[in-house]
Amino acid sequence: MTMEMWIRALKSARAGAGVSQEKLAEMINYSTSLIAQIDTGRRRPTMALAIAADAALQTDGLLAHLLKQANSQHPPTWFAPWLKAEREATWLRTSHPGLVPGLLQTEAYARALFSAGGQYEPDEEEELIAERLERQTMLTGERPKRLIAVLDELALRRIIGGREVAEEQLRHLLDMAQRPNVTLHVIPADAGAYPGIGGGFILATMPEGDVVVYLENAAVGELMDRPETVDMMQRKWDSLLGRAMPEQISLAIIEKLMGEL
Repeated sequence: MTMEMWIRALKSARAGAGVSQEKLAEMINYSTSLIAQIDTGRRRPTMALAIAADAALQTDGLLAHLLKQANSQHPPTWFAPWLKAEREATWLRTSHPGLVPGLLQTEAYARALFSAGGQYEPDEEEELIAERLERQTMLTGERPKRLIAVLDELALRRIIGGREVAEEQLRHLLDMAQRPNVTLHVIPADAGAYPGIGGGFILATMPEGDVVVYLENAAVGELMDRPETVDMMQRKWDSLLGRAMPEQISLAIIEKLMGEL
C-alpha cells in the first residue's frame, strides 16, 4: 500500500458516495483546501482525518486501515530516496542557515518547529517527530555515521520553543560535539553573506566514494546526483567551511550563547 493508492481509495469512496471535496470537508469539519491538498498529494493525511472520512463516507474503517498500512511502509514519496541514501552513506556534511539541522535537533526543538503556524494535525506532528528522532539514531548507534555540521550563530540565537527549549538545544549540541563522529563549526553572526546562506543542504558520501546532495526548501526536498550539481555544492561546502570558526572556537561560541539565555 502506497500513499498514492490511499489517495485513489479516498477519491473512489467519495465518488461512490457522491461526495465532493467541499462536501467532505464540511462533513468532517476540515478545510476544503486541506482536502484538495491531500487529493493532490501535497499534504499527508492524518489518522484522525481517515477515521472521520470513514465515518462520513461509510467505508467501515477501510481508509483508516489502508492509511495505517501506508504509514508503516514509507515516508512521503519525495523524501524516500533521500532516506535510502542517508542510511547507506558513510558520512554526512550538513548546513542550514536558519535552523539547527534536523539530525541535531532535540525533541522539544523539533516539536516547536512542527507545531509552528498550525501546519499539521497533532497526530501528524507526532509522526514527523518520531521519524526525525529515529533518523538521529544513526549518529549514536553501534556503528555511528560521521557528521560535520555548519551552524549559523544567528540561528542558534533564535529562541525557538522558549528559553528552556533553546538552552536544552544548545546543551545537546555541546553533548553531541563530544562524540568522536560529530564535528560542529559555527558561522559567526558578523560574517555577513556567505555561500549557503540561501538554503539548507546535505552532502552524503556513499561507501564507494560517490557523493549525492539533498537540497531543502520550504515545501519539499530534492535528491541530486548530477555531477555538475554535486561539484557545485562541494565547492560551496568548501567555501562555507572556510568562513566557519574552528571546532573549539565554535564550541566556545555555543557555550557563550547558552550562558546568555
